[in-house]
Amino acid sequence: MGPFIGAIDQGTTSTRFAVVDGDGVLVAMAQREHRQILPRPGWVEHDASEILSNTYEVITEALDRAGIDAPDLSGVGITNQRETTVLWDKTSGEPVTNAIVWQDTRTANLVKTIASLYGEDALVDRTGLPPATYFSGPKIRWLFDRHPELHERAKRGEIAFGTMDSWLAWNLSGRHVTDVTNASRTMLMDIRTLDWDDSLLEALGVPRRILPEIVPSIGDIGPCTGVLAGTNLTTILGDQHAALVGQGGFAPGDTKVTYGTGAFLVSNTGTEIVRSQSGLITTVAYQFSGEAPVYALEGSVAVAGSAVQWLRDNLGLIASAQEVETLALSVPDNGDVYFVPAFSGLFAPHWRDDARGVLVGMTRYTNKAHIARAVLEATAFQTNDVLDAMMEDTQRKLPEVRVDGAMAENSLLMGFQADIANIDVVVPSVTETTVLGAAFGAGLATGVWSGTDKVTHQLDEAVRYRPTMTSDRREELLAGWSKAIDRSLNWIDS
Repeated sequence: MGPFIGAIDQGTTSTRFAVVDGDGVLVAMAQREHRQILPRPGWVEHDASEILSNTYEVITEALDRAGIDAPDLSGVGITNQRETTVLWDKTSGEPVTNAIVWQDTRTANLVKTIASLYGEDALVDRTGLPPATYFSGPKIRWLFDRHPELHERAKRGEIAFGTMDSWLAWNLSGRHVTDVTNASRTMLMDIRTLDWDDSLLEALGVPRRILPEIVPSIGDIGPCTGVLAGTNLTTILGDQHAALVGQGGFAPGDTKVTYGTGAFLVSNTGTEIVRSQSGLITTVAYQFSGEAPVYALEGSVAVAGSAVQWLRDNLGLIASAQEVETLALSVPDNGDVYFVPAFSGLFAPHWRDDARGVLVGMTRYTNKAHIARAVLEATAFQTNDVLDAMMEDTQRKLPEVRVDGAMAENSLLMGFQADIANIDVVVPSVTETTVLGAAFGAGLATGVWSGTDKVTHQLDEAVRYRPTMTSDRREELLAGWSKAIDRSLNWIDS
């Protein structure tokens, strides 16, 4: 038997554990959803203890399904929702507040203050990140401002901070660590030195002693304990970075889009730091232990699959997410209806936290199928905005884009994506690339695969969507989308 690798995928809505064999095949997987805590409009929280409990359960269940024990795993990788902020008591190990999720917008005014005091250009230069509610550092500061006693405890070294990878690593290995990809999303790390930046820590009032040690993404991190005792933690990658690895995106220019709760486009730029002039994020793609970091440009769309959930749960237009494609296909086009899902503002390339969701262009002719189609098309329009920005920054025409995530199984969406972006869209045979990327990293670190070429040889193309839309129709649709974006702006007053 074997070799086997374990991979934890701690996402925004659920946690999974997968067992993968040496051929890159998913042997077993278990999954648990967790609550989305919504105390106020724009606020999104998670219970970190619930997520940890779910993690223990899915590890045990998947190992049982695979018929193996933890010591049979050559190594374990963690991939995680990024930017979600956890503070916990170092002595008891218990969270001291709910986790603030990456989608949360409560730090909007604080971010503006930080940008004005520190300087927006200086922030981007140091971190690669624009001032936005997305990132972790302002979330820490918000918690300290709201709970001054936590700030005092943090200054005494009694509190630990981490994103979800750190929270899981602490509980599964006893180490307080994060990797370079997750650290690059905090607004606290200098992307050139790969270390916490003292001037940023001072600007945000974050004591260095609460921060985890920054380690390479792929390499031996340490022995595991508890349910994973007998194996080692050998990879940590933020979810979108893991998806890039899972797509075999190891060469400059390799680009992928993951369609999940949001939509996330990442393009490998090699060891070069490319500064975006078009509203994208410069981020660390991954780092092998002992090697130089590999960088990427990223564009993040806040709402993709969650818009379909909204159709189902809030409006009741569909009974299951799978029904959206059938409903949308019952009409030949969008009927001139456009939907901008700016529920928490707009992310890349617009970065407008004053935007809110709009549904425009409706007439008496409009029915629920047009709305369903507009919701699906919104994901493709938003992704196209990011693709345009990516090609502007790199001055490179992308020959294709690799896609994954649950929405990659939606043929209407993928075909429309190819049409509206005028680019080939490639779906791999295995679309679970996030968890697969964590497994690939863990296996590369432990020698299950001797090099990245051994990983890429295992990746097969399942479907390729080629553009068929006329240029006139494409321009007509893009003009409608541009007008819809304009209507969504300036809804929230500062």
